[in-house]
Formats: sequence, structure tokens, C-alpha cells
Amino acid sequence: MARVMIDQATMTVRLEGLHQLWGFKRRITVPWDHVRGATVDPGVVAEPKGLRSPGLGLGRVATIGTFYRDGERHFWDVTAWGRPIVIELADERYDRLVVEVADPHATVDAINAAATG
Repeated sequence: MARVMIDQATMTVRLEGLHQLWGFKRRITVPWDHVRGATVDPGVVAEPKGLRSPGLGLGRVATIGTFYRDGERHFWDVTAWGRPIVIELADERYDRLVVEVADPHATVDAINAAATG
């Protein structure tokens, strides 16, 4: 699971527990002008992930790490029973972050409000 932290200048996605080890990341920090928006998307876990490098891929059980698909780089931190959100980025290392959070709707609302504000 991840925690999204919001301040005036940046959005930080912080991985928790063993997800830091499996995803080879502790956090991803993005300036607001590079955040295009966020959505709640429970069906995203069923879409093809692409080539993993590095990270953990246990089928539908857990997908954590960097994945390459269709010329884009995505970061995933989701489990089969989680509540995923999708954060679209521009001009960043990752084109898209797909992460599991405790309260998807509140997190997406906060991200979208800060990104447009």
C-alpha cells in the first residue's frame, strides 16, 4: 500500500512496509505542474502490465515496481484485494502511477483539487 502526501509544491507517493523493498522505491515525488490528474479504477488490476524491471510480479496477487508497456514507464504498487488509483503524469520518469491507497475517493479528490489549484 502507498500513502499520498500533498504539500503546496509537490505530491509524494510513499510506499509502506515491504513494498519499499519489492518496488525498489521508498517514495516518488512529483511537482504539481507534472500531475495531470487521478482516477479511481478498480479494473486497472486486470489490464496487462508489460515488462517488469525491476519489481515483483505475482500474477493477480501483487504487482509492485516499474513496468514498461507501449513505450511508457509505469510504476505499480497494487494487490488483488486493494483499492487502486491511477495518477497520470507528464514530463516525469513515470508516465503513470498505479497505487493502492486506504481511501481511494478521498485521495483522488485531494490530488485533483491540488493539481488544478
